Amino acid sequence: MGKTKGRYMFQAINVLIMVVLAAAAIFPFIHVLARSLSDEAAITSGKVVMLPVDMTWLAYEAVIHNAGMNQAFLFTAYLTVVGTLVNLLLTVFGAYPLSKPGLIGRKGIWMFILFTMFFSGGIVPTYLVVKALGLLDSVWALIFPIAISTFNLIIMKTFFQGMPVELDEAAKLDGATDIGILFRIMLPLSLPIIATLTLFYAVDHWNEFYHALLYNSDSSKFTLQLKLRELVLQGQTAQLMEGSSQQNIPKESLKAASIMYATLPILVVYPWLQKYFVKGALIGSLKS
Repeated sequence: MGKTKGRYMFQAINVLIMVVLAAAAIFPFIHVLARSLSDEAAITSGKVVMLPVDMTWLAYEAVIHNAGMNQAFLFTAYLTVVGTLVNLLLTVFGAYPLSKPGLIGRKGIWMFILFTMFFSGGIVPTYLVVKALGLLDSVWALIFPIAISTFNLIIMKTFFQGMPVELDEAAKLDGATDIGILFRIMLPLSLPIIATLTLFYAVDHWNEFYHALLYNSDSSKFTLQLKLRELVLQGQTAQLMEGSSQQNIPKESLKAASIMYATLPILVVYPWLQKYFVKGALIGSLKS
């Protein structure tokens, strides 16, 4: 009886903690959403907390019809798709051979890769390399310098190492090559972990700011986060009013609507990958 009561108390405390953490995570999002739909006077007077006050869609109309925001959106979407594909290809092609004990020089290569988790070349040397390769003001400057995440490579390598050795042996007896085993056997069985890494890489590219700030000075190559920097930090909301029939659009609503415009697409993608993401996370925890 005591154990049952203690278990219920433990579950109740867990639920309470999770509710508090969920509320802390969701509140800023709801607050920004409410500001994006509210009147300027209500926002500046502090009346907007969780619900819109004097609801208006003018800010969203201005953001959606703004050429600069749409250009940044398309560039960021292109960066996310291409960058994620490059990341996944290099991660898989790097992790699979490193998971095989028979690879010549495997230990040395692995130690060299792990070294990059703790030390880097630095901002200036990396910038000079990117400049020497002629990648400045291009999408590739935002892909190649971070083409592989060592952390994600470790996750993928650990997953491959956890696959039954009998699969390799049976496939090789049937005459399959290493490439054939990878594409016909390993990858179909790796969909949960691939979906997990896809989400990791895609979110990183969608939220790209630091490298875009370093390597791209061409406004046509600005990511959404750089556009948000112009609007929210530098207060250049006048750009969003260009081409809009309404010139009395509240500036604070414009900033909030721009944040929602940059945030919602990646939130829409997550539910499609959630099933694989949870499974992949569990697999990683069991096999690591």
